[in-house]
Amino acid sequence: MNIIIIGCGKVGRVLAKQLNEENHDLVIIDNQEDKLQEFSEEIDALCITGNGTSVSTLNEAGIATADALIAVTGSDELNLLCCVVAKKVSECQTIARVRNPVYSEEIDFIQERLGISMIVNPEYLTAREITRLLQFPSALQIDAFSKGRAELVKFRLLPEFNLDGVKISELSSRYTQSVLICAVERDNGVIIPNGNFVLKNDDLISIAAAPVAARKFFHQLGLSTRPVKNALLIGGGKISYYLAQELLKNKIDVRILEKDKARCEELAELLPDASIVNGDSSDQKLLFQCGFQTAEAIVALTNIDEENVFLGLSAKEHSHSKQIVKINLLAFDRIISKLDVGSVVYPKFITADYIMQHIRASQNIAGNQVKTFVHILENRAEALEFSIKEDSKVAGISLKDLKIKKDLLICCINRKGNIIIPKGQDTIEAGDTVVVVSTHKGLQDIEDILERQV
Repeated sequence: MNIIIIGCGKVGRVLAKQLNEENHDLVIIDNQEDKLQEFSEEIDALCITGNGTSVSTLNEAGIATADALIAVTGSDELNLLCCVVAKKVSECQTIARVRNPVYSEEIDFIQERLGISMIVNPEYLTAREITRLLQFPSALQIDAFSKGRAELVKFRLLPEFNLDGVKISELSSRYTQSVLICAVERDNGVIIPNGNFVLKNDDLISIAAAPVAARKFFHQLGLSTRPVKNALLIGGGKISYYLAQELLKNKIDVRILEKDKARCEELAELLPDASIVNGDSSDQKLLFQCGFQTAEAIVALTNIDEENVFLGLSAKEHSHSKQIVKINLLAFDRIISKLDVGSVVYPKFITADYIMQHIRASQNIAGNQVKTFVHILENRAEALEFSIKEDSKVAGISLKDLKIKKDLLICCINRKGNIIIPKGQDTIEAGDTVVVVSTHKGLQDIEDILERQV
C-alpha cells in the first residue's frame, strides 16, 4: 500500500517502522526538518518537510495515488484538518489521532460528518486496557479478541503452582479448564511451545481462553480472580480521567493524586464521585496518607517514566497491590520488562497496533481479513484474529492435516460466539474467526499461516 504519515513523533515513528517492515511504500511529512533528517537514516521512506494540510505538500507526497493517510501530529485539530483536505483531493482512507476529551462524546459525529475512516484516542485505548487488568489483577497483560469472548492472558509461573518441570501436555490431567499455553518467555527469548515443552518456574506464560475459563484456571492455580475494589491513580492526565470514568462505572473507588492544583480543580468538577488529592508523589508521607500501602491497585500515570517506574517498585515493596506503570519512552522497553514493576502499558504501542489492525484489514477486504491485531511479548510476536471466508484454503481441513509454519499456533476458534480451544481433529470453518499467535511478522491473511509449497 502507498501510505502517507503526517507527524514524525513517537507514534509516527513506531507506525513507520512497522509499516516499513511489511514493505509498504511510505511518505512521512513533518514541519521539523531536523527531526525528519534524523529519522530518514533509520527507515526506507520519502521524507518531506512541510505542512500536512497543504494541498501542494500532499500532492508532492503522492496523495492522488495514496491508499491511506495517517495524521498523528501533536494537534487534534491539525490531524482532523489533514484528513479533511486529503479526502477532498483523493479517495484514500484517512486516520486521525484525536486525544482531547472534549471531542470524546462527539467522535462518531465527527468521523461520519468529516468522512474520516478511523479516529484513534490513545489515552482512551490505554485506559480501556488498564481497566481490563484491574478487573483481573492476577494477570500481567490481557488482550481481548472476538469482542471480548476470547482473551490472551499473561502471568508469571510461580513456585507455589508446582508446575516446574511439567510438560504442557500433562496440564489437561491437572486442570479442568479449557486453556491453551500459546507463548512462553524465558531467558530473553520467546517460544511458541508444543505439548512436549517443559515449564520452568519464573517463565512468563501467555494462555488463550474464554474469560470465564481463564479465571477458573487462575482460581485453580490459587490466584485471585476478583476485580479490585479501589485504586490509587498517581497523575491526573487524560488517561487518569478516562480510567477513573471506567472504574467508577464498575463501582470501584477511585483516588487521584495530582500535583497541579488547577488540574485537581478541573478533575474534581469532571469526576465528582472520585477523591482528588493535590500533592506531589515524591512526598512519601502524603503518598501513604493517600492509601499507597493499602490500595488494592496503584496505577502510576505521571508524565515522567522514571517516576512511574520508581512508584511501581516502591508499591511492590510497601503493598500487596496490583501495580500498573505507564511508559512513554519506547527505547528501554526490554530493560523495563526485566524489572518487577507489575503490568506495564505503552500508549504509543497500543495506538500503533490499533492503527495497524485497520491497515491490515483494509489490505484484504475480500479475503480472510484481520479483525484484531496486537503486538505481544514486548513486540517480539503478534496475535491476530482472522475472519474466515467460504473459499479459504484452511476451511474444512482438520488442524493436524494443515501444514502450518513453525513458531505459529492457532489459539482459539470463535464459532457463532462459542470459543473453541482447538485440538488436532478440529477444523476451521467459513464464518469462524480464528486467533493466531506467531513470531512471524506481517501476517495479512489466514492462508499466510501455511508453509509455502515449493
